[in-house]
Amino acid sequence: MADSVTDATAKLQLNDAPAETPTGENGVKLQFDEETGEWVSKGELKKRLAKRAKKAAKEKNKDNKANSTAVPEGAAVPKKPKEKSEESPIDPDAMFKQGFLLEVYNERPEKNVFTRFPPEPNGYLHIGHAKAIAVNFGFARYHGGKCYLRFDDTNPEAEEEIYFTAIEEMVRWLGFEPYKITYSSDHFDTLYQLAEKLITLEKAYVCHCNDEEIKRQRGGEKGTLPRYRCAHAEQSVEENLQKFRDMRDGKYKPKEAFLRMKQDITDGNPQMWDLAAYRILDKPHHRTGSKWRIYPTYDFTHCLCDSFEGITHSLCTTEFFLSRTSYEWLNKQLVEFQPMQREYGRLSISGTVLSKRKLKELVDKKIVRGWDDPRLYTLIAVRRRGVPPGAILEFVNELGVTTTNSIIQISRFEQTVRKYLERTVPRLMLVLDPVRVVIEDADEFDGTELTVPFSPKNPAMGEHKIKFTKTVYIDRSDFREVDSKDYFRLAPGKTVGLLQAPFPIKATSYAKDEATGKVTEIRAVFDRETKKPKTFIQWVPAGEGAGSHKCEVRVYNSLFKSENPAAAEGGWLNDINPESEIVYPNAVIESGFDEVKARAPWPEAAGEDKQHRGGNETVRFQAMRVGYFALDSDSTDNKIVLNRIVSLKEDKDKS
Repeated sequence: MADSVTDATAKLQLNDAPAETPTGENGVKLQFDEETGEWVSKGELKKRLAKRAKKAAKEKNKDNKANSTAVPEGAAVPKKPKEKSEESPIDPDAMFKQGFLLEVYNERPEKNVFTRFPPEPNGYLHIGHAKAIAVNFGFARYHGGKCYLRFDDTNPEAEEEIYFTAIEEMVRWLGFEPYKITYSSDHFDTLYQLAEKLITLEKAYVCHCNDEEIKRQRGGEKGTLPRYRCAHAEQSVEENLQKFRDMRDGKYKPKEAFLRMKQDITDGNPQMWDLAAYRILDKPHHRTGSKWRIYPTYDFTHCLCDSFEGITHSLCTTEFFLSRTSYEWLNKQLVEFQPMQREYGRLSISGTVLSKRKLKELVDKKIVRGWDDPRLYTLIAVRRRGVPPGAILEFVNELGVTTTNSIIQISRFEQTVRKYLERTVPRLMLVLDPVRVVIEDADEFDGTELTVPFSPKNPAMGEHKIKFTKTVYIDRSDFREVDSKDYFRLAPGKTVGLLQAPFPIKATSYAKDEATGKVTEIRAVFDRETKKPKTFIQWVPAGEGAGSHKCEVRVYNSLFKSENPAAAEGGWLNDINPESEIVYPNAVIESGFDEVKARAPWPEAAGEDKQHRGGNETVRFQAMRVGYFALDSDSTDNKIVLNRIVSLKEDKDKS
């Protein structure tokens, strides 16, 4: 039997990527919600706009009433409250206190809540799975309950040990601790016994139909033909039991027979059209070895395992909405404890690809460095890039949980990351493309130690020392050979401030490499007359005693040129952005980097604390005027490699 027969429903599996294009599940074009950065259905957008208009009218009415209140003559006019300089911290539990998840709990307000996160270990988790982790683990934690990490290991043909390890790692990295780590294979013996019980209840039969025959039984290619059951459904209980045991004992080859549930072929729900319960897979299992030749399908396994583990709230994405009927049908046939399944909208991000097949193609063709390439949106890639787990959870919480499938722009995700880093990481000076500046009258300050705070807004981050030297590096982009009125950085005869330096500097001359035409050195003097220059630029001290480090910096941009790679002319691979990775091999960073590295993780949070130190990616900082960066895993004791996490400000031209 083909996969469509043996596992009739979509699963929470890693190669079922969220939608990559701004179209709905029925191919209907979605509308862009500018306020939230989401792609939603036309009806959903209309509903949101009406709600906002109503809210705006209410606020306006309130303001009008306030303004019309007469102030007695001579009375003091009340002062307006000061505006907050920073946004209020986001309540990390907001999504459990309102909306869909509050309704789900109120529908079944259990004292002892049990949930589960049940991935199939056939690939790396991606950004969409972060929402599933946050919802299931977070829901249980908020209600004082417990969440299982259950591996749906029912397909030995697709599973690899590396994925089990990577998935568990990602759950813990996001700051969650599983109540127990379980496997569907823990229950293989019980599941087999229940399959035989289903046969004795005349609710299952062994079928020998091929793909085409099953397609006809289910209404044909277009679903317009009458549905019917095959003759195998009329076999006696004894015959079905014997055939099922023959499947178990290896008397049939793969695809020659499979066990089907006897549901309701006339039901309008495809999940009731006699789904597969067991199929033959001639491959050893990573945990049970060669004990079994038959394996239960997702549709048979998942609901029963939920019951075995006492799952009170089985939370999954909306593609399982139709599956709820078969989920409840099977549990009622075989088990006493009945979990409650409810479905929420999945998280998708536009402008990237998440399907396992496409990701593998990018890796195999060496378009990216590997599954953890910082341009990808697998969780191991997002982690390597330097995105903190807390920023991901904040992003999920900001979006909230509804039943609507939303496609979010990458820029919305990056803005959340940017805001999170702004308040949680220290600041340093980094120069990407250095050019030497000799300050000719700086002898009296050469070697002077400057005390610099790691954050002007958060004194708790502390401070560090940096030497001011007569020769410094500035970025090549901060110097022009020809000045102009609208240019405020360094140019011949022009003054610019150096962050934290004693005085601004004025360029007096420069030298060039005749072969390349590039500026190799700039000569300057202190401008002691100009009190406040229009612009300040970053710099890094030069010289052996300055403590500065040479480093390789990788600046990452979107891997694709458009919001919708799948619609690109010539195919999605034609949409690759040639400037998705720009490498600066000779960048320099100030000595404060050593302390930032020693004091990592930045920030210290669940999943990345002193106990769970994490990798290089926990060394995060803001490079002033440049962006947010993290130490890459390619770094060694002798080489610093940095990844740009996000730019300092949102690129307005970026989707």
